Amino acid sequence: MSLLRQHLIDPEICIRCNTCEETCPIDAVTHNEDNYVVDAEKCNYCMDCIAPCPTGAIDNWRLVNEPFTTEQQFGWDELPEENADALSDSEAPDEDDEVRELLTLAHAGVRARAPDSAGKPMLNMFTRSTPARARVVGNYRITAEGTESDIRHIVLDFGATAFPVLEGQSVGILPPGHTGTGKPHKMRLYSVASPRDGERPNHNNLSLTVKRVEGGVASNFICDLNKGDEVDVVGPFGDSFLMPEHPDANIIMICTGTGSAPFRAMTERRRRRQPDANGRLVLFFGARTPNELPYFGPLGKLPDSLIHKELVFSRLPDAAKEYVQHRMSARSGLLGELLGDSHTHIYICGLKGMEEGVEESLHVIAEKHGLDWPELRDDMVRLGRYHVETY
Repeated sequence: MSLLRQHLIDPEICIRCNTCEETCPIDAVTHNEDNYVVDAEKCNYCMDCIAPCPTGAIDNWRLVNEPFTTEQQFGWDELPEENADALSDSEAPDEDDEVRELLTLAHAGVRARAPDSAGKPMLNMFTRSTPARARVVGNYRITAEGTESDIRHIVLDFGATAFPVLEGQSVGILPPGHTGTGKPHKMRLYSVASPRDGERPNHNNLSLTVKRVEGGVASNFICDLNKGDEVDVVGPFGDSFLMPEHPDANIIMICTGTGSAPFRAMTERRRRRQPDANGRLVLFFGARTPNELPYFGPLGKLPDSLIHKELVFSRLPDAAKEYVQHRMSARSGLLGELLGDSHTHIYICGLKGMEEGVEESLHVIAEKHGLDWPELRDDMVRLGRYHVETY
């Protein structure tokens, strides 16, 4: 299935001010006596019309097999329904065995459902036999040169091909070529590191956080991509590791290395759409050294009013080894307060070896604050408030 992401104007909130038509540099916007509309054959997704619109009517999109014509749009009293039901989890094609195997491994410890306020994810839109084709528009090393950890921030642009994702979802990358036995190389899943409106706001792109692994076919293929190269992408995948949209939601994010990818997406979503939310963002992020911590520089620029950051390092000179569970114990007061709040959500992502230590720390902190951790944990899993994705 190949869908298009069509730009539309909401007739219910449009005030017919003509700003969009005056702004559009390619005359893709036109109007009649009733409605302002966007001509899909002309629109090139430049986004010049978005910011000047006083009501936000111009910032609307639909996934379609065939674009709505301008004549159809002229007759609308309201926007058509979203096309999400056709791509719901129950009606989506079965995942490839290799995808199922990877997701099962990632969620081996906990298989929670999505939070009640999470968005509705699109699933399995593109498969190995019918992948989406994306163009590389950026490949940036985000760990210091000279360190053993070569981690890249990869930006992929999908052009006019709709590839909608939510924070917490993953995509599959298909490295070209075959194994020595003639089979295609296995796909690899990578968490999306950008929010749903794109690495660049309101653009049809996304970003990934990829670590080069010695001998890794997929990771080396991705890390060696150049600007302008094209890559086959499948998915999106994942319907549970999704962020809550409620502004009162506290989100505790615990990660190591590239496990930070979904948390970057969640943080950016909150920063862009809910900067004054009452809910707290709290990040525990572990690495060997500051030079090996992905996004170390950008993280330092995020204000404390947006996110509470605990950056933890296990290989600092002249210092004892410290891991995220140790820092969690040191911040027992903060975490104990949040564990007692029914709006708190916990997300753990990174190496599978961290899972046991993190849970033990949560257990001790909960009991210290008079909470029954096994009961609380079970309730959080049941309510979509406790999520683990490790590898």
